[in-house]
Amino acid sequence: MRTNSFRRLMNLWPPFFFAGIRVTRIAEDWREVDVEMRLGRLNRNYVGTHFGGSLFAMTDPFYMLMLVHVLGRDYTVWDKAASIDYIKPGRGTVTAVFRLEDAAVAEIVARTADGSKALPVFHCDVLDTAGDVVARIDRTLYIRRKRDAGPAATTSE
Repeated sequence: MRTNSFRRLMNLWPPFFFAGIRVTRIAEDWREVDVEMRLGRLNRNYVGTHFGGSLFAMTDPFYMLMLVHVLGRDYTVWDKAASIDYIKPGRGTVTAVFRLEDAAVAEIVARTADGSKALPVFHCDVLDTAGDVVARIDRTLYIRRKRDAGPAATTSE
């Protein structure tokens, strides 16, 4: 599926749609994803700022999805753990930018070449319109090369 079609489907996915989470861009090579969330009635907490669960949800699947596409079918990729540090109240539109660096992908391929697992940690900041950090998220992924995979490592699909 093309990234633009996948982006549209993600925007209709009920957990994102009803929270006001919108994927604004997915790079053709799956190494960059941009997401935004506007403050609305369905994602506002008791004190009128972004609900923490919605801030966390807007960062949920992206590193896993990106790596599934970048590494290809020879790899198992799962979300393993995540944590969030709320820095300041989120008001208005907030954004998150996800980037996969070539060095991180190369390290994963090297660490899993013999069938071992890798547990890389990816960091993402949720920013407000002034560029201030609203929340910091760490996501740990579980990645392993499949046993029945061929000898060569795949770095794109």
